[in-house]
Amino acid sequence: MNSEVLAVNDTLPIRTSEPVHSGKVRSVYWLTREDSARLIVERGYAVEADAQLAVMVISDRISAFDCIWHAEGGLAGVPGKGAALNAISKFWFDEFQRHGLARSHILEVPHPLVWIVQRATPVMIEAIARRFITGSMWRAYERGERKFCGIELPDNLERDQALQETLVTPSTKGVMRGLAGIPETDDTNVSQRQLRQHWRAFGFRSPQDVDHYESLLKEGVDLIARHLAPLDLMLVDTKFEFGYARDASGRDSLIYMDEVGTPDSSRIWDAVAYRNGRVVEHSKEAFRQSLLNHVEDPDLLLDHRRFAERKQFACEHALPAQFLYSLSETYLSVAERITGESLVAPERPVESMMLVLGEEFGLVSASG
Repeated sequence: MNSEVLAVNDTLPIRTSEPVHSGKVRSVYWLTREDSARLIVERGYAVEADAQLAVMVISDRISAFDCIWHAEGGLAGVPGKGAALNAISKFWFDEFQRHGLARSHILEVPHPLVWIVQRATPVMIEAIARRFITGSMWRAYERGERKFCGIELPDNLERDQALQETLVTPSTKGVMRGLAGIPETDDTNVSQRQLRQHWRAFGFRSPQDVDHYESLLKEGVDLIARHLAPLDLMLVDTKFEFGYARDASGRDSLIYMDEVGTPDSSRIWDAVAYRNGRVVEHSKEAFRQSLLNHVEDPDLLLDHRRFAERKQFACEHALPAQFLYSLSETYLSVAERITGESLVAPERPVESMMLVLGEEFGLVSASG
């Protein structure tokens, strides 16, 4: 396996209280109650005294079309990707809090690939905001659809056109069962009216919090877009996640979760090219398009009924290494432009993580 990337992140010798949760990109190590309480005091975290904490480790794996991809030469991820996404998300979360929006689940960033986070209760929606008509919305619009998540769009819109306002088009996170008018499938579009109608099922504490999450989403999107504009970058659409967690006073409130405003979770376009009539991607969307052009049958990637076949193909097929190196350049460049700082990915990520988590945090198990 190529040593340039961290591909496996769920086997680290971190002391935990339950099995490691490993997602497509991040792995979560839930700490024991004793370690959580100790760190809250030692590190001065502004959360309730009995909050459970976790070490969240981001890998350099690359996911697209619900599959993990690799390249020739044993390249099992995108060099620098994890550090870039962590740095970008941390930057936005800090800006959100500085501007009085809401805090996030991140308590500390002790390493470029590591977050210390507070456990939160997630809201079961993918909070999607769109500023331009492109991607899946454009494809549906082109087929004649005009209503999206309860929002009516006018006729005569053109592909990649800016929308008059930021549209909130949420989808379900997981399968919601027994809710009138909502199909029992993952990633189903829902309207704000449906969220208010079924607010308890989606994990909101009150009907008013449905409006509050929409405000936090739009305010966060507007902040990101304003910051990107002088950098000649355009936020096209993005996905946020929200949850509930208690602060040091015991108050339970909506917070930002997961990652935000990254080239992985957002479409970001080059503003100079757009003003000249072209769309140039500065996000994972460019990699998705490369995949569609690379495979002989693009339907293999697009048809959800062929997922098993697609997963096998992704597992067995090594992409040209340039696909991942090109994406690496995009992630690192965008991260440096957004944060205004040069980004250096750790050369020996596991060793450097264990050194920090062991010596400074006392979280490495004796067997490690």
